Amino acid sequence: MRWGLRPSGPGAAALAAARNLWVQPRPSCRPSWRGTTGRLSVRSVTGASNQLQNSRNGSYRDTVLLPQTSFPMKLLGSQQPDTELEIQQKCGFSELYSWQRERKAKTEFCLHDGPPYANGDPHVGHALNKILKDIANRYHMMRGSKIHFVPGWDCHGLPIEIKVLSELGGKAQNLSAMEIREKARSFAKAAIEKQKSAFIRWGIMADWDNCYYTFDGKYEARQLRIFYQMYDKGLIYRSYKPVYWSPSSRTALAEAELEYNPEHVSRSVYVKFPLLKPSPKLASLIDGSSPVSFLVWTTQPWTIPANQAVCYMPESKYAVVKCSKSGDFYILAADKVTSVASTLGTTFEVISTFSGVDLESGTCTHPLIAERASPLLPANHVTMTKGTGLVHTAPAHGMEDYSVASQHSLSTDCLVNEDGVFTDAAGPELQNKAVLEEGTEVVIKMLQAANNLLKEEELVHSYPYDWRTKKPVVIRASKQWFVNITDVKTTAKDLLKKVKFIPESALNAMVDMMDRRPYWCISRQRVWGVPIPVFHHKTKDEFLINSQTVEHIAKLVEEHGSDIWWTLPSEQLLPKEVLSQVGGPDALEYVPGRDILDIWFDSGTSWSYVLPGTDQRADLYLEGKDQLGGWFQSSLLTSVAARRKSPFKTVVVHGFTLGEKGEKMSKSLGNVIDPDVVINGGQDQSKEPPFGADVLRWWVAESNVFTEVTISPSVLRAARDDVSKLRNTLRFLLGNVAGFNPETDSVPVNDMYVIDQYMLHLLQDLANKVTDAYKQYDFGKVVRLLRAFYTRELSTFYFSIIKDRLYCENAKDPKRRSCQTALAEILDVLVRSFAPILPHLAEEVFQYVPYAKEPKSVFRTGWIKTSPIWKKPGLEEAIEGACAMRDSFLGSIPGKNAAEYEVILVIEPGLLFEIIEMLQAEETSSTSQLNELMMASQTTLLPREPRTLTPDVMERRGTFLINLEGKEPGDLGTQGHGGTRESVSLLPPLGFCVPVFGC
Repeated sequence: MRWGLRPSGPGAAALAAARNLWVQPRPSCRPSWRGTTGRLSVRSVTGASNQLQNSRNGSYRDTVLLPQTSFPMKLLGSQQPDTELEIQQKCGFSELYSWQRERKAKTEFCLHDGPPYANGDPHVGHALNKILKDIANRYHMMRGSKIHFVPGWDCHGLPIEIKVLSELGGKAQNLSAMEIREKARSFAKAAIEKQKSAFIRWGIMADWDNCYYTFDGKYEARQLRIFYQMYDKGLIYRSYKPVYWSPSSRTALAEAELEYNPEHVSRSVYVKFPLLKPSPKLASLIDGSSPVSFLVWTTQPWTIPANQAVCYMPESKYAVVKCSKSGDFYILAADKVTSVASTLGTTFEVISTFSGVDLESGTCTHPLIAERASPLLPANHVTMTKGTGLVHTAPAHGMEDYSVASQHSLSTDCLVNEDGVFTDAAGPELQNKAVLEEGTEVVIKMLQAANNLLKEEELVHSYPYDWRTKKPVVIRASKQWFVNITDVKTTAKDLLKKVKFIPESALNAMVDMMDRRPYWCISRQRVWGVPIPVFHHKTKDEFLINSQTVEHIAKLVEEHGSDIWWTLPSEQLLPKEVLSQVGGPDALEYVPGRDILDIWFDSGTSWSYVLPGTDQRADLYLEGKDQLGGWFQSSLLTSVAARRKSPFKTVVVHGFTLGEKGEKMSKSLGNVIDPDVVINGGQDQSKEPPFGADVLRWWVAESNVFTEVTISPSVLRAARDDVSKLRNTLRFLLGNVAGFNPETDSVPVNDMYVIDQYMLHLLQDLANKVTDAYKQYDFGKVVRLLRAFYTRELSTFYFSIIKDRLYCENAKDPKRRSCQTALAEILDVLVRSFAPILPHLAEEVFQYVPYAKEPKSVFRTGWIKTSPIWKKPGLEEAIEGACAMRDSFLGSIPGKNAAEYEVILVIEPGLLFEIIEMLQAEETSSTSQLNELMMASQTTLLPREPRTLTPDVMERRGTFLINLEGKEPGDLGTQGHGGTRESVSLLPPLGFCVPVFGC
């Protein structure tokens, strides 16, 4: 019975047992090989089972060098979060940002933090965003750059004000502006502290004592100066225009503050506008004795009282039709005749057709006010997709309508007040009625009474809602402050061409959103925000603003904060030289305006306060896709307006967090996942176990963040399992470099075992790919590369092969030192590769490295270091060839221990034989590098088939293709050119194998 015992080893049975102590081999993940045929023969060695049993009983255990490390294989229960907190303290997480700012560095990397809103608890959306930023920062820091990252918070605005007022209930009615501001500030500060604590717990690297806040006086002062820069250039102006208005919040809103409800129900109506005065062409087409009406469709009947015109498309065809049911004559677009008749439950007979341009100079009668004429006007915004091809026009309630009014001097009077209620000017039937509720009902009844309503029907469609109150908005004209983005857009779009967007599609999305934006309303009718620094005349429609007034206010705000706008008397808010020009303190004719700035202007000017240097451009902005119409856009527009420069070089856009089935997170659905529960566990830890922050970070990194990101208990468990497998791999590495000192015990690369050299070759390839993935902010690819390496190349392949050398050779034997040299390099590269993603685990591992003179921080010792000498592509071909043979062997003995078999490889004379012969110089060996790779009892290498085979030989035939282009047996470290493909004939009488890579 031959077991191929090594001279110093305890025997194959002990080896077989030792091989199973730490890492269980799994099926090979190596690719299949094709080519010439060969044979594999396998013969079992009898008696092995008894020896294996002896090894399990401990007979050989004391004769092997088992791994030695106190690094724990598992952290159970609260051990994981507790260990992370210890690591943060021990490894100086809180000082890391300051340390790297003080070191000398050739480059600087600036990631500008988009401010989260200070009105709620930290959630998984925060985690996704902040962790992505931290991974990027830690990577660039390890590469040697000095990181500039100042966390910030968006502290003003309507949502905070509404929350404060709603909590006070009826008491809110009696609060002064300053009382509201004080309560709002306290609310924002409390939210900031909650969020900041969570971000620190997640391991986010920053100077948390020096953040930026939009309610900070110095920040507000800088914002006011940017405002005046833009005003002075004519890019900010005050005007009476229709804007999105939230009755529930009593303020104007910008497009970025809207969300669209696809299930909104409107009461749409088909209305008759009786012809009053036909155009000459139209007069020739109709019988003057028969009344004719224009057919108009609208989804907002409440706007009809404000109607000033009916618009048509000049290039389209229109028709005069006769209704078969009523005999009435109508005018509508020729393309809409059939569909409208069907909707009205009738048929239309086309009497005549004409071009839209032929309607010019005609008028019709207002459907509710018989004495008012509504002119027929051409307009390019009229479409044929819905309705009748004729559009009711109320300039106070539509952006396109207002544009038509401007061209034709129509009235733009608004009949709706700040509460969304009809004013007295709307008439006694409508006054004091909410336009979206009872007001709509009354208008419809008035149309019926005037005999001008043809049909009413409910329409489910997408409609804008206030993003915070979740209630519908209206469009109403009012005097507001606007940014003239028409003059900024062209430059902004040109500058965007030089910005790198990840993913690339985000660029087009941002440009499209900008194109759809007619103007930017930046004034709000609230108190919790930065005041627009303008003084209004008490009796005239005039206002006061100049460089002197704004600079005086900015200095006061810088010192005391923006509360001064509400606390100081007007005469102190104006500089003395200006005050004397406008009546002096006793006869001052101006009072401070009461509008505040849009919070998107607040946060959008952060570049001017936070970004370093004279250039003030960030290397990276990284936010969710909603910021394409929000912070990305307001930052770009203010920067271009103030200085004709983009504030960012690269923009990375991530998706939203969703539930397991792709549904939105909501408390009502019960699918909200609290990051704190992920880290520390829930009340019932059997259902909600503590995973720690690193599992949360792994989930972020592995997700395809450029689309929507799903999170659920099962997703988090899978992430935990990945990290556990990695942890087990690291424990094997740490345990087997015990007693090894790289400075004195390392083996030169060219003297190492071939398989060890091969692993260094793979390691360098991994390092290059991981580095490139980090550069592209593709952290999901980093995770995939690492997971494949530590499960396949390490656990299932390399670790299975080297256990013989590690456990059975003498501690200082060069063969074992060769292996340890490779393991030490693997450990270092692997830990640095995942350190930006799993900083707690990376630092924990470094505390257990046995040869470190003192525990060092991964993050203070740089990025991955590899050597060009590791690159040996020819060696890769040779090992891959041997691995193909090994696969065939292992495939012939499924579920069996390879050490119970002998292998004979038969390879025809040639280049491949010479290469494989380098792994085993003698014909038969139980200690060669080839036998180590095969993991068999012994391996025989022959250039031709043996003359006879004993009956107990199991034979397999296989086909293999080995690419050995231009390789010389002694030149395995260089890439050849031209070349040949060697055939491989295999005849293994006992098992021949492929690397059991750690799948």
